[in-house]
Amino acid sequence: MADSQALLNARFGIEQPGTEVPDTIVPLLDRRVTRRYTDQDVPDSLLDALLAAAQSAPAKSDLQQYSVVVMRDKPRIKQIADWIGTMDWIATAPVFLVWCGDMRRGQRLCAMHDMPHANNNMDTFLNTAVDCSLAMAQFMTAADAVGLGTCPISYVRGHIERVSPLLGLPNGVYPVAGLTVGWPVFRRPVSMRLPPRVVVHRERYDDSALDSEIAAYDRRRDARDPVAAGSLKNKDIYPTRDGVGWSENVARQLSVPERFGFGAYLKTKGFDLA
Repeated sequence: MADSQALLNARFGIEQPGTEVPDTIVPLLDRRVTRRYTDQDVPDSLLDALLAAAQSAPAKSDLQQYSVVVMRDKPRIKQIADWIGTMDWIATAPVFLVWCGDMRRGQRLCAMHDMPHANNNMDTFLNTAVDCSLAMAQFMTAADAVGLGTCPISYVRGHIERVSPLLGLPNGVYPVAGLTVGWPVFRRPVSMRLPPRVVVHRERYDDSALDSEIAAYDRRRDARDPVAAGSLKNKDIYPTRDGVGWSENVARQLSVPERFGFGAYLKTKGFDLA
């Protein structure tokens, strides 16, 4: 057995008595995000194997409603990095993947068999996003297993009106997230997560202890990795000050609409969302 408490303490900042971590899942608990990459390339043969692992993820009703655009062209990757503006590591990654929800393939299959596609709705949109996310997560796990590093980039949706034409995405296809892929320069510290008793509910949902649990979590996070002034959200709306904890920073972000045009844009790309 691995040192369960050391792993769990690194991930949650608290003891988890009675929880043992089998060696086979140690890498999952020890996962880190990577934002700095070496100049070493990722061979196509390895990338193809990782993409095959991604396609081995579960898919709703075996519909497989997602696609992946592989980007290696540095100027094109830099375009996306420049649009986002705050994530310089995108341009340094040797590979940038754009994971897309894909309703178009199902529509074309129906047309091939002279049947109507009767499921252009919110449920299909959700299914495309979930299928895509499961595949991307499996890719990340496979990449970690061979020593590569990754970082998901949701901000491609913040520039969907630019990213979609750049990638030639047709109606029925939309970006869910980008993913930088490369060999890490170094391993970042483990990110502290919410305690399981906040996230894991037994038999029924219960957040009655949320206030006290979050207060304790804020203190643990601040002791290990305080929110830096440069990481404060929406500084143009809320004052910059010391002592902002994780929960307040989350509130600062969630209090201002993000990508409020996303739904409207999807409708222009053929999604009904009814």
